[in-house]
Amino acid sequence: MKAIFRLAVPEDGEQLLEVTLRAYQSIRDLGINFAAAYADMEMVNKNIKNNLCYVLEEKGSIIATVSIRLPWGFQPGPVGLPHIGWLAVDPNSVQKGIGSKILSLVEEKIINDLKCHAVTLGTAESHPWLSKMYKNKGYYEIGTKELGRGHTTIYFKKDLVTE
Repeated sequence: MKAIFRLAVPEDGEQLLEVTLRAYQSIRDLGINFAAAYADMEMVNKNIKNNLCYVLEEKGSIIATVSIRLPWGFQPGPVGLPHIGWLAVDPNSVQKGIGSKILSLVEEKIINDLKCHAVTLGTAESHPWLSKMYKNKGYYEIGTKELGRGHTTIYFKKDLVTE
C-alpha cells in the first residue's frame, strides 16, 4: 500500500502525539529540551492549528510527521523563511528512509505551494548526529542561538531548486 502525505487534522491529534513522543524518546534520553520531545495534546493541537503540520500515513496509521512554521505565523523561524520542525518518524519505521521521504515531500511543498527558494530548520548543537544528517541532505549552517532551553540551537538553511 502506498503512503499518503497529507495535512494533519484535529482528529489526528492523539496518534500524532503518540508517534511524536515515541520518536523523541532518544532526544529526552540525551537531555535535550526540544518542545516536541515533551509535547502534550494542547501543544499538538496548537501545532496542527498554527502551522502546516503534515503526516505520512500508511495503512491508516501515522508513521511520520513534520511541520512548517511560516514566517508570518505565531512562531516564525530565524530568518523570514519557512522553518521545518517537529520532524518525527515512528520508531518502528526508522532505517527505512521514511524521515528522508517526508523531509523531501515537505521541501517540495515549500517550493510548489509556498513558492519559496529556501527553508530553515534547527537542531541542538549537542545532538550527536542530527547536524551531520542535515548537512548530508544539503543544509548548511547559518548561525547559532541560545534559546534558554539548556542547549545551543544550530540553524541550518537549504536552498531549494526551482525550475
